[in-house]
Amino acid sequence: MGDVAVGARSGHDGEEHRGRPAQSAVPAADSAVTSGNDSGAVEDGRVTDEHTTAEGQGPGGTARTPKKPRSFWKELPILIGIALVLALLIKTFLVQAFSIPSDSMQNTLQQGDRVLVDKLTPWFGSEPERGEVVVFHDPDNWLAGEPTTDPNALQTFLSWIGLMPSAEEKDLIKRVVGVGGDTVECKNTGPLTVNGKALDEQDYVYAGNTPCSVDDQGGKFKVKVPKGYIWVMGDHRQNSRDSRYNQSDKNHGMVPVKDVVGRAVVVAWPINRWATLPVPDTFDQPGLNAQPAAAGLTVAPQGIALLGVVPVVLWRRRKQ
Repeated sequence: MGDVAVGARSGHDGEEHRGRPAQSAVPAADSAVTSGNDSGAVEDGRVTDEHTTAEGQGPGGTARTPKKPRSFWKELPILIGIALVLALLIKTFLVQAFSIPSDSMQNTLQQGDRVLVDKLTPWFGSEPERGEVVVFHDPDNWLAGEPTTDPNALQTFLSWIGLMPSAEEKDLIKRVVGVGGDTVECKNTGPLTVNGKALDEQDYVYAGNTPCSVDDQGGKFKVKVPKGYIWVMGDHRQNSRDSRYNQSDKNHGMVPVKDVVGRAVVVAWPINRWATLPVPDTFDQPGLNAQPAAAGLTVAPQGIALLGVVPVVLWRRRKQ
């Protein structure tokens, strides 16, 4: 196909003059005709490029002004804002730092330790399991009479976005001993039994403590844990106000699963105390389960990765 000619004249509707000699059909002063492939125009016998300007100049021959980079001080508030939003999202959905205020979890946790709590897996249906160390909201005034701190405005803000350990003093940390459907029992000084199976707790119960306490305030007990609740105990058995000593509350000492913030997975501070918080082997012994394990996401990151990879693999196979 030939090039399309674009008429620059008005009043002729793009038609050729008929009956005129070719040399007079288009007057020189009114003959700017370009094709789709021509970049220049004929003007006074010279070919010019209407779209080409000197390098570094804008349209009309004006000099281009180089774009001035944004000042660091103007960008700094934006960067701080992004960092704060990310910190808040991480604290809300992924992980949060908590400070240990008492000795009730010795020697697993010491007063002043900072632990990181996994808050992601509960979003995917995972529920607390036996042997895990969990943080939970005060179920029914368990902390009555306990001293509380009064953080300043900066500490409150930093703890709110997760850059400091939580300043919320209505949270507790204990070890899960029984889950929904379990029967947990303590006789004399122990051992503690779950569904009739004795637990070997010497690896985490505070040295010199007995697994069960001999007293008339709740140290000896036999309870059936309802669905949707957990039974928790401190590792420092003779120095922990846990489920045993709150059986007179509205939940009979149980902690609603909905009140669990997440599982403590690592001691992050101080550095010389760094350690993971795995489930002790005694909770994996055969026959401990009273019922099949509830379906849930136990290891969320790996599960999410697998779910994300499978569709991609299938899609690639279909394209081949």
